[in-house]
Amino acid sequence: MQDAHSHSAISHSAIWRALQTQAAELKQRELKDLFAEEPQRARDFSLELPHFLLDYSKNHIDQSVFVNLLRLADEAGLEQWRRDFFSGKPINATEGRPVLHPALRGGLEADLEVGGVSVTGAVEAELQRLKELVVLLHNGHLTGCSGKRITDVVNLGVGGSHLGPQTAIEALRAHRKGDVAVHFVSNVDGTQLTDVLAGLDAESTLFIVSSKTFTTSETMTNARSGLKWLQRAAPEVPAETLVQRHFVGVTASPDKAQQFGILPERTYSFWDWVGGRYSLWSSIGLPIAIACGFDNFRALLDGAAEMDRHFREAPFAQNAPVIMALLSVWYCTFMGYPAQAVLPYDQALHMLPAYLQQADMESNGKSTTRAGVEVDYATGPLIWGQTGINGQHAFYQYLHQSPEVVPADFIGSVIPGHDLEGHHEILLANMFAQSQALMNGVDAESVSRELAAKGLSPKEIKRLTPFKVHRGGKPSNTILLKELTPRSLGGLIALYEHKIFVQGVILQIYSFDQWGVELGKGLASKLEPKLAAGDLSAEDGSTTQLIEYYRRINGAVTSTELPEVGVAESAGEQA
Repeated sequence: MQDAHSHSAISHSAIWRALQTQAAELKQRELKDLFAEEPQRARDFSLELPHFLLDYSKNHIDQSVFVNLLRLADEAGLEQWRRDFFSGKPINATEGRPVLHPALRGGLEADLEVGGVSVTGAVEAELQRLKELVVLLHNGHLTGCSGKRITDVVNLGVGGSHLGPQTAIEALRAHRKGDVAVHFVSNVDGTQLTDVLAGLDAESTLFIVSSKTFTTSETMTNARSGLKWLQRAAPEVPAETLVQRHFVGVTASPDKAQQFGILPERTYSFWDWVGGRYSLWSSIGLPIAIACGFDNFRALLDGAAEMDRHFREAPFAQNAPVIMALLSVWYCTFMGYPAQAVLPYDQALHMLPAYLQQADMESNGKSTTRAGVEVDYATGPLIWGQTGINGQHAFYQYLHQSPEVVPADFIGSVIPGHDLEGHHEILLANMFAQSQALMNGVDAESVSRELAAKGLSPKEIKRLTPFKVHRGGKPSNTILLKELTPRSLGGLIALYEHKIFVQGVILQIYSFDQWGVELGKGLASKLEPKLAAGDLSAEDGSTTQLIEYYRRINGAVTSTELPEVGVAESAGEQA
């Protein structure tokens, strides 16, 4: 086995070449034939954990491929990487940081110190502060400047500071508290902020500004516009007082939050060893604790910690994150299937595909190995999807009959989050049927028999048969939760987090930086002043044309033609 941090190209190894050969062979085999050859296949390629069943039997693998994928994990040094991850070594090497989001939920084997400070102690202290704020809110003791109770909370964030909390709150809709409503604004397009604030009372609204650096352009622009909205509602109140009573900051840069005017006691911290897309377990999860209650937030953390222990302790062959990562690498890198669909059959999980899209693609959308050289293989897949029933009437046609193969994750739960009779059985029957149909397809002979049974002529049967054939052989996993609860949701999200980490280890890339995101931010900050005026000579022809068109049309709009909408107007002033 290679040393865990060795930079020798894994794609040159014997096990890599063996898997390439097997991938070519497995492409020629029918998935349904694998079931016929292996009577115990469903049992052998399934894993039951406390909160869910993972059935990965509908995949283009056999025992020989599975063994070689496990050997690939060994070859990549996964065991050592896993130890280094949980022990706090700086595995985010391009930024010189450890990656310790499991510490936020009690998922470490033992306490660690970072910078001479106990990680567990710091986390628990901050959780206690969050709990105190949540209790004040739900007891009605947190008031705005006029003395009105805070009844609405608006989270201003983007990326991980937005997607994680909103995904969790949507998923835990059955566990929400009704006395404080949580709203989300992530887009710097003033339309979203305008729409959210239109239905709120400024006197009873609290803003949470969630930004790791407290310099994120989109978030801070929304925060300034939120303050102007408060000022219009209470022009007699000093801006400083409005910020102190109506703003909370969540950040790894508390000094910047306080420069904005937020009180130290209303500033909640997390640390630079928490990546944005892994931050919902930290103070960034404050909206979850507000919407669902602190006890449910704690249960979410506990469920994730259970998955941490499973990932840390289970042998690779019975390790759910490892298995799912190996299958992802198998399809994207060896079989040449560049996309993966996430298909939840649960309305509460409707935001999960978008959340996992960020988590996976921002982590493993890389083309440089840890050695600093260009990869010679495909890395992470394109992640996409939506709720299953809606997808069935939208893009499943592509999944079934396109020549492309898109591996899919079906996610559902045994116990529904409602008490409406008959709905859940229809939902699950559809989920099971879709994975079965993708696997088996329908051959020409079966289509012909079906058409003959309907009384069609031989000529019509011959004409229609090609259009109704489904090739099948489309692989999928099924994750069947017992019930969607805070604990099971925590475990589900942590399952995918660790899957993404394992993929990165095997592909020899760094999963915890995101330099591609930084590039666009930097260019935008340079172009922003040029929208008003500036030298365009250094810009390419297309960008120059776009800015000149913007100036021409924008300059032709008189002030009387602008809509008189408060927040949109103030957002424009910031631009």
